Amino acid sequence: MIILGYLAAVLMGIVLGVIGGGGSILTVPILVYLMGVAPDIATGYSLLIVGATAAFGASRYFKQGLIDISSALAFAIPSIIAVYLSRAFLMPAIPEQIMTSPFSISKNTAIMVLFALLMLASATLMLRKAYKKQANATSIDQISTTTKTPNWPLIMFEGAVVGVVTGILGAGGGFLIIPALVLFLSMPMLNAVGASLFIIALKSLIGFIGDLQSGIELQLPLLPYMMVATFIGMAISTKISGKLDGNTLQKIFAFFTLVIAIVIIFKEIY
Repeated sequence: MIILGYLAAVLMGIVLGVIGGGGSILTVPILVYLMGVAPDIATGYSLLIVGATAAFGASRYFKQGLIDISSALAFAIPSIIAVYLSRAFLMPAIPEQIMTSPFSISKNTAIMVLFALLMLASATLMLRKAYKKQANATSIDQISTTTKTPNWPLIMFEGAVVGVVTGILGAGGGFLIIPALVLFLSMPMLNAVGASLFIIALKSLIGFIGDLQSGIELQLPLLPYMMVATFIGMAISTKISGKLDGNTLQKIFAFFTLVIAIVIIFKEIY
């Protein structure tokens, strides 16, 4: 199972590098079900692994001049504040036993079920977009060319929302970040992928500082090995991203995410 976990981490790095998000949503299930890490600890580890991997990928986009730092920061700053507060204060304040009657719900069970629901929502949105006929709908790129004035309040609000999601569930939130950057900041898709990696790196790593302050225990050599595996995946993604059909990759990942979410729900509830 350990070897399978590291191979899955490579896959996560590939997906994160190709589409600028989505891959991070696999990290917590990998850590919990393949590496045997407790869910509340896994969300913290996910921040470190995803943040470091996203930083590695963002540096490559930055060298190509594809990241608009000022626009990315408009989203990142409220997100960073929200994720730090969530990890440093909200997560430690949640009791280990959330509910005892009429049925028992533990903190770890709630985290995994919420994570599965997030995966279901992500998969649904990706499939709807992938199967939407271009002739009958305006594509994201077309919308971006007609959007003249960035909706800064909405961008900052969504940044804060994504920050809370990241803080509680350890997910980078790229599937929420990219549409916001494209639709509300008129950012081209390739630039949005780079900016998404930059934002994910900032808020995930700063969020992990909140975990360090709350006394999270670091497992060695698990964490460095996981980061090496995801870095390998990110490096592979830079070689193959231009050769893959994005729509097909999106469908495959959406169906895979859907299956994983259903498995998590059944495993935690039954």
